[in-house]
Amino acid sequence: MMSALLLMGQAAGGQMSGVPIPYSLRMDGWVTIVLLVCFCFSSWVLSHSRKFLLQQGRDFILHRERADLFAVSTGSDVRFLLLLVGQTCVLAGIYLFDCFSGVQPVLAGDITSWKPMGIYMLVCLGYVFVKWLLYSFIGWIFFDKDKVSLWIESYSTLLYYLGFALFPLVLFIVYFNVNLELVCITGLSLVVIFKILSLYKWLKLFCNNLYGCFLLILYFCALEIIPCLMLYRGLEQLNNYWIIKS
Repeated sequence: MMSALLLMGQAAGGQMSGVPIPYSLRMDGWVTIVLLVCFCFSSWVLSHSRKFLLQQGRDFILHRERADLFAVSTGSDVRFLLLLVGQTCVLAGIYLFDCFSGVQPVLAGDITSWKPMGIYMLVCLGYVFVKWLLYSFIGWIFFDKDKVSLWIESYSTLLYYLGFALFPLVLFIVYFNVNLELVCITGLSLVVIFKILSLYKWLKLFCNNLYGCFLLILYFCALEIIPCLMLYRGLEQLNNYWIIKS
């Protein structure tokens, strides 16, 4: 009783310090704004370019002899669809922030949590851009222009659909108390599906002889496995740097 009265007296005298509320994505207004913008943009794209997206999906499953980027959509629609790649990188940045902050809570320990989150988004965007350059360069060396264009178009299609798959996942992460292990398993499952579909398209486009099979091994080691490991290790080092600086 005396301790309760003492606490009440301290609170009345303005001497009681409050307990800081830990950072949470659901309480971050900027995260809510970003997700709302992503929802509006995705809805707009689906309403105006749904046929083009479906055509891209069919072209990914089937085989075409040459790329035809403007078969269904206008040039303006294509530019907006390319923005879906940027949206995928933004959602991937939020997902990575939740995973890393779950393992290292100090990353979300202050109000500047947008700094690592924004860096993750930029890193994902740079990763995709570098992959496009590598695909173009290696394709220019080993393959003809039409097949390389088809491959880059197919890779972009996977990124479009990956963004749509990430959106509900990020919503659950932000607004529901999802177990970190389940979040990581779901994200890894999406990555594995992405790589399997990439392998499928590569086999259809390039692996028609023994030479193509040899390049397949080189491709998955140099352009898929190693860059993913380098990205993960780079983000780990970046997180350690932030922890030391904080």
